[in-house]
Amino acid sequence: MIGAIKIRLHGIDAPESAQLCQDAIGKSYRCGQVAALALADRIGTSPISCEPRDTDKYGRTVAVCRKGPEDLNGWMVTQGHAVAYRRYSSDYVQAETTAKATKRGIWAGSFTTPADWRKGERAMGMGFAAPGGPDGPIPGPTKQVEAPPAGGCAIKGNISRAGEKVYHVPGSRDYDRTRISERSGERMFCSEDEAKAAGWRAPRG
Repeated sequence: MIGAIKIRLHGIDAPESAQLCQDAIGKSYRCGQVAALALADRIGTSPISCEPRDTDKYGRTVAVCRKGPEDLNGWMVTQGHAVAYRRYSSDYVQAETTAKATKRGIWAGSFTTPADWRKGERAMGMGFAAPGGPDGPIPGPTKQVEAPPAGGCAIKGNISRAGEKVYHVPGSRDYDRTRISERSGERMFCSEDEAKAAGWRAPRG
């Protein structure tokens, strides 16, 4: 966001904030959070400029943003923090090829593309797919694994409309349909003890 303007980076698709990926040794980590922090660190306190390209259906300005001469959209893809969003642009396909070849970021392990994750991976127990580009075939067999254990930071801390803080563990009744909004104060936990210590409780019934 720049001032009051919400920005979406043109031509790339980064993992969602609650999305989990697997690293080179198969350990789950929050790749969406890693991507967001990497971009924030790259920008630091430097001024950035954004060239608007479009407006998406949510009213966000779709733009190419730069830190000096550096294309931040391309940097995200080259570092493996996002994939080229082929559905809307082919501008960063080469950057994705480079990241994949050098096994940077999410390409070091396995992940579900952000577009596919949004479409249904949350309802499939957070399964993981072999690396592939968005909106295109994923090479090799799709690998589905069980939902990460509590130690994989997969417990969802949800705040109800009444303000009640309730956590949901993988496999529980409301787990798949629960969506986390960090902007609203909701978050993921790595264990039930952590959730309880932060003031969340198990659902009743």
